[in-house]
Amino acid sequence: TEPTVYYEYLYEISIAAKQIGMKTSIVSNGYIKREPLLKLLKVLDAVKIDLKGFSQKFYEEVSSATLTPVLESLITVKKEKVWLEIVNLIVPTLNDDPKMIDEMCQWIRKNLGLDTPLHFTRFFPNYKLTHLSPTPISTLEKAYEVAKKNGLRYIYIGNVPGHIQNSTFCPSCNRRVIHRTHFDIVEMNIVEGKCKFCGFLIAGRWGQ
Repeated sequence: TEPTVYYEYLYEISIAAKQIGMKTSIVSNGYIKREPLLKLLKVLDAVKIDLKGFSQKFYEEVSSATLTPVLESLITVKKEKVWLEIVNLIVPTLNDDPKMIDEMCQWIRKNLGLDTPLHFTRFFPNYKLTHLSPTPISTLEKAYEVAKKNGLRYIYIGNVPGHIQNSTFCPSCNRRVIHRTHFDIVEMNIVEGKCKFCGFLIAGRWGQ
């Protein structure tokens, strides 16, 4: 569910968690005003925001919302130096246009930086969209290539168990530093925040 719906409870349990040394994180649609977001970020270690598409039309017609507040939330999280990741659920015929994906990647590069992880996830038919097909894996792979051409360093393909791009690769030597199979970590090749093979600093929060 969307955590900002129960904002007060979320804030209080995050404080309680921090007091006993627990890390805190949320997955959100990012549709929140700046002032309460700033307050919440003081007790969060990580935020993953669902950037549902990169057009006002998509947000209005599919999400009954607007795009700008979500972009503003992304910038706010980044400026406050809370660890930020983005997930983009690619829905066939609705937000899978390569041009839209390219514009989104350009915006991320310019406003959030090359080290901001971007997850392209596979859609499966449900609720009001049962008439659509699951996202072709080839579409996800094309989105990955678009992000790669834009210089983004940490790009993932999700909801495809076993796909090689579910793992983390070193931007310098291109060796696999975190081997994942769906949600499981099979092998970790990061030592003190650096690539075990070439010593490149891997963006993230390691033992902090």
